[in-house]
Formats: sequence, C-alpha cells, structure tokens
Amino acid sequence: MTLRSDLSRFSRRLTGCLSLLTLLYALPAQAVPTEFKTPDADDALRARLIGTSSTWRARGKDSGSVQDILAAALSDYRSLVQVLYDQGYFSPVVSIQLDGREAATLNPLSLPAQINTVAILVEPGPAFSLGQVSVAPLPANPETPIPEAFRTGAAANTGILRDAAAAGVTAWRQVGYAKARVAGQSISANHKTQRLNADIRLAPGQRLRFGDLAVQGPSDVRDAAIKRIAGLPSGEVYHPDLVAKSAARLRRTGTFSSVVVREAETANPDQTIDFTAEVVDQPKRRFTFGGELTSDGAEISTTWIHRNLFGGAERFQFETRLSGIGGSSDIDGRIGVRLERPATFGADDSTFYLLELERLNEEHYTALRALGAVGVRRIYSDTLEGQVSVGGSTNLVTDAFGKRRFRYVFANLMLEQDLRNSSVNATDGHFLSASATPFLGLRGADSGVQLKGDARIYHPIGSRLVVAGRLQVGSVLGPSLSNVSPTLGFFSGGAGSVRGHEYQAFGVDIGDDTAAGRGFVAISAELRGQITDALSVVGFYDVGFVSSDSFPTSGANQHAGAGIGLRYDIAGIGPLRLDLAFPVSGGTEDGLQFYIGVGQAF
Repeated sequence: MTLRSDLSRFSRRLTGCLSLLTLLYALPAQAVPTEFKTPDADDALRARLIGTSSTWRARGKDSGSVQDILAAALSDYRSLVQVLYDQGYFSPVVSIQLDGREAATLNPLSLPAQINTVAILVEPGPAFSLGQVSVAPLPANPETPIPEAFRTGAAANTGILRDAAAAGVTAWRQVGYAKARVAGQSISANHKTQRLNADIRLAPGQRLRFGDLAVQGPSDVRDAAIKRIAGLPSGEVYHPDLVAKSAARLRRTGTFSSVVVREAETANPDQTIDFTAEVVDQPKRRFTFGGELTSDGAEISTTWIHRNLFGGAERFQFETRLSGIGGSSDIDGRIGVRLERPATFGADDSTFYLLELERLNEEHYTALRALGAVGVRRIYSDTLEGQVSVGGSTNLVTDAFGKRRFRYVFANLMLEQDLRNSSVNATDGHFLSASATPFLGLRGADSGVQLKGDARIYHPIGSRLVVAGRLQVGSVLGPSLSNVSPTLGFFSGGAGSVRGHEYQAFGVDIGDDTAAGRGFVAISAELRGQITDALSVVGFYDVGFVSSDSFPTSGANQHAGAGIGLRYDIAGIGPLRLDLAFPVSGGTEDGLQFYIGVGQAF
C-alpha cells in the first residue's frame, strides 16, 4: 500500500513538472526591441533601407535564437551597403549592435544566452558622381548605345555601371558576336573628390553565324515542322533579334505552352553556333463559349479548336453562332470551319482554308450565304500583319428590292496594325485596319470593290482618365444601289456602330423600306474614368451616316446616340461591360438601349 501511494505521488509530481515545462516552452519569447537610425538619409532612401533589412523586418515578432538574430544582422551588412551603392553612396557607415556590441565582432562559438536590444545605424555619407569612365572596345555605330548617364559628372550608382556593361555586350551581340562578355572591370572610389572611376573591358570573341536548330521536349509536333516554323536563319550572321523572332513564331501557333530557344555554350569550329528549341505542348483541344446580351436579344457562340491536327501545328477551328435569341426577329446562325497551316511558304507565312454557311435574318433583309476561300496570312512584325485570300460565294437575299441571288468570285486584301497596350482594355496607343474586296459578279450580278477601314486611338490623361476615339468607314464602288448585295453594303446602329439605336436600324430609305447603303461613316468618342482598380465609368457619344452614294454626302441618313457605361475588370479576362444609351437624333422612338459584353466597346 505504501509503495503504491509513493508511486502515485511521484507520478503526479512528474506530470505537473512536465506540464510546467511544456507551458514554459509554449510561451512566446519576447520580441527584441529594435531601433533603426538613418541620419542624413531622405525619406525614400530610408524606406528602401528599412525594406531591405532582415533584422528590422523581424521586429515585433517572436524572437528566434541568438544565432538567428546574429545571422540576420550579418546578412544586413551586405544588403544595406548594396542599397547604398545602388543609390550612389560609396562611403557609407553601417553599424549593427547587439546589446551594445558590434554584430560583426561577436564570436559565433561563444554567444550570449540572449539578446535584449538591437540598434542599427546607417550613415549614407556623400553622394558620388562619375569620374573617369569607359567601356571598350565597342563596335562602330552600335545599335544599342552606351547610356547617356554613363559620363563624367553624372550621378554615380551601381545600376548605371551594370547598364553600361550590358549595353556594351549587347552592342557586340547585335553585330554577330554572340559570345561577347565583360572581360574585366576596374572600379575605384575617390573619397576625397567623391568621384567613382570605372573602366569596363569587353571581350567580343568571334563573329558567328547561325548553325543548326535541335528540338528538345516531349512534343507531338514533328521536329521538322518545329524547325520550319521557327525559321532559324542558318548561315546568316548572328543577331539576338532573329533568335527572339524564331521563338515568337513558335509561340504564335498557339500549339505550345512554353517555348525557349537556347544558344549553345560554345561555338563550332566553323564559327557557327547551334541552338536548341525547348517546347512544351498545349492541350491539343480547346472548347470556348461566349455570350452577349442586348435589347435585340441574346447571342451565344462556341468554338472548338484542335491545335495540332496533322502533327505540323496545324490549327483547325470549328465555330458556331446563334444570335437574336429571345428577340422580336428570327434567329440568325452561322457555322464556320477554318484550317490554318503555319510556315507554308516561309516562316512568317501561313495558309488558311475557310468554309462558312450563314443565315441572316436582319431588320431589313434576310440572307442565306455560303462562302469558301483560301488565303495566306503574313506576319510582318509583332504589331503588323496582312492577309490575301481568294474565293467564291453565293447569297440568296430578300430586301427592299425583292428576292435575288448574288454569285461572286472575290479577292480580299487586308492590312492591320495594332499598337495598343491591350487588346481588350487599351489605355494608350492605336489600332488601324484596312481591307479591299474586289468582286466579280456572275450570272448577271454586278462587279465592283468594297473598301473598309477602322481606326481607333487611345490617350491617357493622368492616371485615371482615358480618352478613346474610333472612326469606321466603308464604301462600295461599281454596282448601283439596287444591285448591291446587302451582305456587301452597310447598315448602322447597335453596339458595333451607333449605340442608342437598334442593331442595323439605319440604311437608305426606299419607300417604306430600307436598303443597304453604299457609303458608311461612324464616329465614336469615349471618356473612361477609373474609380477603383477594378471599377470604371464611361461616357460616350456615337454618330453615324449611311448614304446611297459610295461616299456619304450631306444628304446621308444621319443618326446619333449617347449614354453612360460601367466596366468591371476581371483579371485574365478583361472588363465586363454594361452600356446604357439613348438616341440623340435619327429616330428617337427606339428609347433606351442596353448592351452587355466582355471587353471595351472598342
């Protein structure tokens, strides 16, 4: 009995001691008081220093071990000095004291049991300027010049030294010296004159030409097709822009989720340099769904895409569209098939084949249209592309002039330049598009040419306002008004032209009916104001003209609309758009019109 009682008391005491130790271990350690002094530093410099300091970032938190505090302090010496060098202060004083002792002098093998205070003192010293500076040798007339700020008397900092060295290396690479590098540098600070002297020596190496391109990566696209699409100019003198262009061609196909074109570490004995294209495939198939809601009804569209149909990065696209759902008129529909093969005639050319079947039931005409075409698309640069195609179409239409059939053989020429900073929510830049479609009428249909143009410009005012403008023009030359197919002529009104009026409400009056015009102009202006990072408000005014002549005259059917809109930006998608518009002129019986969609109106 006595033994059992003693063991019970011992067990209770042991349990109590363990509980106490656990409680003491679980209690948070007290944060070490930390001060950060930066005499003679302005607010911007002090903010950068504080943001860099590992020791300061840990203030107010539970302190770690003494070793952790010492490690943070020792790393701060280097990081704080680097910030000062980057800002042009080359004679700084950095002191980090732990309980009054300089952290750099502490013996890591004999540390105190705890640290009670941390004091950081940073004295930037005077700002330096550049003294004698040079980057050499340099090629004659380099594409990339040495920065203007790299000169005697300019403010000194390590950033400008790096920029000057990088510009020198780039200048050599742009004239074919792919392995140019910095061979050495001599940098000295004169604390008496507060000048920084820098002598950067470059080693251009050999002038090289493009060699072979190898393919690396688990891709279902044939290696030969990848090489053809990349279009690496083997045998030509090396230029880094040509390497970037090859990578851009592969990305442009939409077949790959990742593309890297990497140069070999060493050149070949024949003064060529080889490259490797490292690619990762996108999922082969993609399905998309879209919709738009207006006062004329809803529109839905679907697209199915195969990114690598035959193993050569061929892009096959099948799309359908239904519009006018729930509206007062019959439903329109469209089915389209497009096959595009990249790099058919050259690395920047792709051929495409197009088939379309469309039923249109518009306000002033109905049409059943079938079209087939083959063409070539040319990418001239990241911002400029063109297209040429030939084909045939048949159109069975009923309009103000009765029921007729138009058969055409046509060609289409298109040129497009896009210098916007965003395709769905532009705030700066411009967009230009122009097309000409000469057509040859068959079986009694008249011949002629259709011209179309679209110009958009965006100009920021401060950080919260954007002024946007759009001009659309169209003209049909050749046929008389009664012999123009409404699929080639022009109507106006709705979200794509003049808001505040019903879709395609305006054309040319023919008795009590309306026919497609031969001339068209629409002008739109918007003032976009950003309220928050995601929410914006828009005020807009649209005006349009449709004429029986090829170019709108004073007698053209004029109409205008104005309104306000809201935009809510969704990252990765673009702004959701809601526009409310009233007719200003040209038939005010339409009343309030609303438009819902994704992306800006233009």
